[in-house]
Amino acid sequence: MNDEISKRRTFAIISHPDAGKTTLTEKLLLFGGAIQTAGAVKSNKIRKSTSSDFMDIERQRGISVATSVMGFDYNGLKINLLDTPGHKDFAEDTYRTLTAVDSVILVVDCVKGVEEQTEKLMQVCRMRSTPVIIFINKLDREGRDPFELLDELESKLSLKVRPLSWPIGMGSSFKGVYNLHTKSLYLFRPGGVTVAEDVLAIKGLDDPVLDEQLVEAAARLREDVELIETAGQPFSVEHYRAGDLAPVFFGSAVNNFGVKELLETFTEIAPAPGSRPTDVRIVSPEEKNFSGFVFKIHANLDPRHRDRIAFLRICSGRFERNAMYHHVRLDKNIRFSSPASFLGQRKSIIDEAFPGDVIGLYDTGNFKIGDTLTEGEVLQFQGIPSFSPEIFKELVNLDPSKSKQLAKGIEQLTDEGVAQLFTQQQGNRKIVGTVGELQFDVIQYRLEHEYNAKCRFHRMDVHKACWVTCDDPKALEDFCRYRAERIMTDKDGNLVYMAESSWIIKSLQDDYPAIRFHDTSEFKRQMQSEN
Repeated sequence: MNDEISKRRTFAIISHPDAGKTTLTEKLLLFGGAIQTAGAVKSNKIRKSTSSDFMDIERQRGISVATSVMGFDYNGLKINLLDTPGHKDFAEDTYRTLTAVDSVILVVDCVKGVEEQTEKLMQVCRMRSTPVIIFINKLDREGRDPFELLDELESKLSLKVRPLSWPIGMGSSFKGVYNLHTKSLYLFRPGGVTVAEDVLAIKGLDDPVLDEQLVEAAARLREDVELIETAGQPFSVEHYRAGDLAPVFFGSAVNNFGVKELLETFTEIAPAPGSRPTDVRIVSPEEKNFSGFVFKIHANLDPRHRDRIAFLRICSGRFERNAMYHHVRLDKNIRFSSPASFLGQRKSIIDEAFPGDVIGLYDTGNFKIGDTLTEGEVLQFQGIPSFSPEIFKELVNLDPSKSKQLAKGIEQLTDEGVAQLFTQQQGNRKIVGTVGELQFDVIQYRLEHEYNAKCRFHRMDVHKACWVTCDDPKALEDFCRYRAERIMTDKDGNLVYMAESSWIIKSLQDDYPAIRFHDTSEFKRQMQSEN
């Protein structure tokens, strides 16, 4: 059991959109032997799409809108890689994914540096002290000075950084990188989509081979490395694993350059699965009894089979196919006959899995994001965020003959956690709430192409959704009657008030002191923890 745990490395790749995150994911799979050639994310000439972008809308737009799960073996380790959406409209999917990993690789564009979404994602990592490795990408383009980038990383991300590789030139003058960790020189050759190596083992910076290969650039490299070694903070694996120090690598993912040394160092220093907090105690991965939590749900991973998959992070014990496990929220036991591991859209049935693994469970509607499975113990894993929608639109059916398909589709898609569904009983109006506009485009596209149901969305004048509770049933009934035009229910039947403004919320709190207004649907769990 301990041997299996020590072999696991579970991490997410995060970045601002267009920093090259999905391209790096492909190249890690390429070096890991999981695929033979990498697909081009944005090339119209190459019709292959990336392994991690499996939905049609992702392939068409060249962006990731859902977290993908991929597993492969490398250097005797089992690597579980989660590729996340970079776009801010899908940040909640990324935030939840960060609860399911033990470390992170952050991709930064050398031209643009640290961007807004990068800062927000790193705030989540800093809250959890998640170990971070930084990959500064696109060195084949004319970008910013490497020292300037390091300063910006430290100041904007509130994180100490230490380069473990260093670029020799940039853009048209880019010659390669010097690996400070192994004292090796990696020469740059603009490359294709297969694995190629061009490494010179040198005896140090005074090796004459350096001058032969780099000519004038050799002197600049020596100066830069001397400055790093004398003024920079020494690298420490302990400080990295504590989340206090981030090693930095430079490269060009699209050219397969700098990726292998990143992967080699990651497998050497990244942490194995660690302990996880619950509402009653800390769960250690070495415990005998199985436990895990659902952090993502995806409908129609394979549209031909209309399957619904719940992604489960295993936290302790051994998961076994066909064994009975306890669903804590529903208080019932469930058996799983076809648990799966993933490489993007491709699934493989597994017989067992261990802490750190992310597996897919076929789901008939039993699971919600945040649900816990155990061998009988009643506990709830913590730290899985919920979100209050910021944009609200009414769902309008454009084809009455497809009403059933539309109803089923919107139910299943909102189960995935990127949108919330509210229903007004009077007139059976369906209201969808999200944190970003792009999510409506994705939902509309998927409803049409996965459920054959056409719709449009009408924006509503709603400032905020407030879940309402009250200890006095009569007071709650009166409130709902007087404010009926703004009262809805969520998918669990909880009452929700669609507030027009923050001033209205304050006024209602004064007028109805017995009514409690909650910002998210997590109020039940919050109330239980308070009690």
